[in-house]
Amino acid sequence: MIIFGTRGYLYQLAVLTLVCGWCGNPAAHTLRKQVTKFTLFFVPLFPISTKFATQCTFCGGEQRIPKEQADQLLAQHVASQGGNPFGGAPQPGYAPGAPGQGQNPYQG
Repeated sequence: MIIFGTRGYLYQLAVLTLVCGWCGNPAAHTLRKQVTKFTLFFVPLFPISTKFATQCTFCGGEQRIPKEQADQLLAQHVASQGGNPFGGAPQPGYAPGAPGQGQNPYQG
């Protein structure tokens, strides 16, 4: 007996500020990638389909976009974050071991 099927995976690639096509508000949008993979004995083997979409965090409206547009939006996001896809540069004074960090002011 062979057990096979599909399984979906959802990846959040970035959070962008865009004007929503549904509600017209400038709001945060999540850029998402949905991948459906073929599974054999519950082990994902290879992707069957890949879809990209943006979803408005204000109204919940979702819009499917082509891969080229998703790549362009992601490249713009990375460039605006200074080359770091997860955010900007670290803030001064928030590094471990920085003065005032990790010290209890109430401890004498």
